[in-house]
Amino acid sequence: MFGIEAESEQDSSMQQADDSSGFRKDTVHKLLQLHLKEDKVRVSADALVLITEMLNVFVQEAAARAARQAKGEELAVVDIEHVEKILPQLLLDF
Repeated sequence: MFGIEAESEQDSSMQQADDSSGFRKDTVHKLLQLHLKEDKVRVSADALVLITEMLNVFVQEAAARAARQAKGEELAVVDIEHVEKILPQLLLDF
């Protein structure tokens, strides 16, 4: 079964501080181009930076909440079911 191992919250926060990886601006720009069909819609460089950062924060928060959910169920591996359980509240929070 696919999954990721649940980390302790301290390990997770240390990794996030050290890890500068995330979505690239050009990737987010291409995704926006695919989904914004109207030619009238433009995204400024500042807006692109903000959207990219929000996407990074959203994914990190989803991973952290799913790991917390798995840990609460006393499991060492995060599975898709954990993401499905946290997704409704995550979407409301964002």
